Order: sequence, then structure tokens, then C-alpha cells
Amino acid sequence: MALSRLNTFTTKSSLFRQLPQNAKCLSNLILGEPSGPSVKTPIPGPKSKEMISELNTIQFANTVIYFTDYNKSIGNYIVDVDGNVLLDVYTQISSLPLGYNHPDLLKVLQDPDNQRTFINRPSLGLFPGQGWPQKLTSSLLSVAPKGHSQVTTMACGSCSNENAFKAAFMWYRNKQRGGAPITEEENTSCMMNVAPGSTPFTIMSFKGGFHGRTIGVLSTTHSKAIHKLDIPALDWPIASFPRYKYPLEEFAEENKAEDRKCLAEVEEEFERFNKSGRFVAGVVIEPVQAEGGDNHASPEFFQELQRITKKNGAALIIDEVQTGGGATGKYWCHEHFHLPEPADFVTFSKKMLTGGYYSLPEFRPQQGYRIFNTWMGEPSKVLLLDKVIEVIKRDNLLSIVQASGKKLMDGLMDMSKRYPQHVKNVRGIGTFCAFDSSSAEKRDEIVAKLKEKGIQSGGCGDLSLRIRPALVFQPYHADIFLEKFEKVLKKIKTF
Repeated sequence: MALSRLNTFTTKSSLFRQLPQNAKCLSNLILGEPSGPSVKTPIPGPKSKEMISELNTIQFANTVIYFTDYNKSIGNYIVDVDGNVLLDVYTQISSLPLGYNHPDLLKVLQDPDNQRTFINRPSLGLFPGQGWPQKLTSSLLSVAPKGHSQVTTMACGSCSNENAFKAAFMWYRNKQRGGAPITEEENTSCMMNVAPGSTPFTIMSFKGGFHGRTIGVLSTTHSKAIHKLDIPALDWPIASFPRYKYPLEEFAEENKAEDRKCLAEVEEEFERFNKSGRFVAGVVIEPVQAEGGDNHASPEFFQELQRITKKNGAALIIDEVQTGGGATGKYWCHEHFHLPEPADFVTFSKKMLTGGYYSLPEFRPQQGYRIFNTWMGEPSKVLLLDKVIEVIKRDNLLSIVQASGKKLMDGLMDMSKRYPQHVKNVRGIGTFCAFDSSSAEKRDEIVAKLKEKGIQSGGCGDLSLRIRPALVFQPYHADIFLEKFEKVLKKIKTF
């Protein structure tokens, strides 16, 4: 996909503030950013190790990489408690839209009119605050995917997908009833987990997909065994997601054949499950399979998937938990696919700060308390999101994402030609980029050595290293990353 190149960036005078005389700052978006990474100790350093040991007495803590000094972290740079400054191209698993301590977000918290929103967390399904519809309109609905006027807030990505599944099941069952009222038999039987109140409906998912870790969505998650091990799973249909050969232009016919093969599986699963009475009420899919290894599929694949889903009377649920919010150069990744009709559901979280889902009007629940929990999101997160959207528009961040993404992709493609033993299958949209290494061990070694050079990155899938910077990541940040990355590649040993 062609990405536009930007040669200059407009400085926003409103961002400037007085800095200490010794402050170094290259960024014209986040003043006070360091000029580059600085590593003083091994990572984790002695203070982090002490804190990890302390935490481990309270809870299982072996996944902790290091403890962070969030007072000193700023913009694209994360600072650990030992004083190491790292350029963060991972950003809390792709969840920081404006990086650390963005001044405009700090002002939201300092505004006395907003402070009560942070203190009082209401049960939004029962007691929303004054002005709540207007806040949803100015924030979430102002960036809604095309065709969507309905939004339901939730707390996280898993519960966003869980409740989208529930809404799809309710819609599907209501179609079967022909709009007739719910019967007493249905009400009684569902309490014992049996038909007709408990339905045999299913959600189709894809190999390599990740949709969350709660019980329902875990049955649609197929990225890593450690996520699913020992947990009961629902017998729901699973189809293959395309696995392309790269570079794409050299394998166009092979990749088209891969699309056809995977779509044929989708058709077969629909037929198999619907014939057995375990009706497929919905299909859930990520625009890019993120946790599963940054697997991409063509616009044509998604267009045909939508056609098949509609033909079978099911809902198409597009999971934009990781891809939504601007990282692909558009606010929603599936906008790149030019779908003939709006998706039935678009779920979100991470860079959107709050969780939730957009849905078409026909998926509104017909009774209260069906899509419901205590909080149903959090107004303070929507306040912050409102400001994030304002900054994205004011600072033209999606164009910056496109320019920085092109810089990253050009650099990674160059590395794949000069270091093919370490870098292959480069792929990405905007700054949502990844490449494969020769093995999981080699990938993990690259992640570790990048950290030594002051770059915080992360892996995904079996072989992939993913890049997930904030939207304020500019082309010169990409240059810093690529310079450090090449230093790692020059020193790393080849098997």
C-alpha cells in the first residue's frame, strides 16, 4: 500500500513551553524528549531486580522486564528505575497513542472541572453523568468507522470482544424467533444451561488469531499454547488465515491462491457447523493478526470474507483492539480494505484508552441488562480520548504515522537485503510493522540486544519482532531505531 512521504512537519506554537537550559530536544511534538537512548546499567538493573524480587513475594512476577519511572518517561522514551532511557517502539503492547506524559493529557487531569470525573467512577448503565452523550459524540463517535452510529463502552479488549459475541448471538436468535417474544421455557432452560434458552451458536475464528484471555474469547484465540493450556474450550469453527510469501510482488499468484484456499475453508466451516445445527452467528477476525505474528491478508480477502459472512446470515466482527487508533496511518486498519459495506461490529481498546465496540443499529439489545456490567468503561478514559483525538487532528499525526512508517519499512527492507539471515518477510501498514527472524531464539536475542542499545521492542508469533510506536513517533525516531538495529545486526552471530 502506497504511503505518502512528508518532508516537513509543522511546529505547533501551543506546544512550546520553557525548558531547562540543559534540556536536549529534537521533537517538535513532545518538548523535553531526550535526544536519544541512554543505557547506564544492564537491563534489568539492580533497582529493578530488587523490586521484581519484592513483587514476586506477592504475585508471580517472572514476566516483568523492568520497573519504570513514569515520572521521567516522556514522549517516545521510557525510563526505568535505574535511569536507563529507551526509545520505546513497543509502547505498553501498542497501547499509548501519544507516548508518555503528553502535556495536553496532563492538562486534562489538572483541569478542576475534570477532576470529579476521575474521582467518581459511575456505573454507566445506571447512573451516567451529565453530558455523557455529548462526550461519546465528541470522542468515540467522531472517529467511528464509516456507517457506525452506535457505540458501547467496555473496560478492556477481552470484554469488548466477549460482549460483541453476546450481541451477535442475541441478534441471531432474535432472527430465528422472527421477532417473537422470549418464552418462559427459554427463560427457565437457560438457567440450567440447556436448550432452548441456551443456544448452540458458535463464532468462527482463525488460526493465529488473538481476541483475549477470558473464557469465551479464549476459544477464538489460537496464537500461543500458553494462553489456552488447561482452560476448557468451546467447540467452535476455526479456519486458516492467509500466510503469505514475501516479497508480495514476487509471489502475487501464490498469495492469491492462499486467499482462495483460506476462503474455501471459511465456506466449508459454515456449511459443516450450520448443517449440524451449531449455527455460526458471527465471524471474528483481526485486520492484522498481531499477537499471532503480524500476519496480513489482502483487501480482496477481507472483501470476500464479508460477502461469505453475509451470504450465511452471520455477523462480521472486526477486532481492532491492537490495530485501531491510527497506527496504520488510518484511524481504523480495515479502512484500508474498502469493504463494500460497514462491518457489523468493530471492537477496540488499547490506543483508544477505553474498550468497547461499534455496531450497526440492528445489533442493539432489545432488553436491559443484556449487555451490561458494573462500570461499562470509564468516563475519565473518554475524557482523555477526547483530547487524544483533538491532538491527532491538530498535529496531523496520521500523516506523520504514514511518513514514519515509510521510513521504517524502507529501512527494514534494506536490512532484509543486507542481513537476510536475521531479517526476512518484512511487512507493515503505517508504523504497524514487523519482520521474521530465523528462529524464536534468534528473535529473542535481537530483542535483548536492542534493549542493550536503548530500544524497547517486543516479539509476537513464533519468529516475529513487532514494532508498535506511539503516534508521535517521527521519521527521525525511525532513524534512531534503524541505526541501533543495524549495530545489533552487525554483531549478532549467525547459526
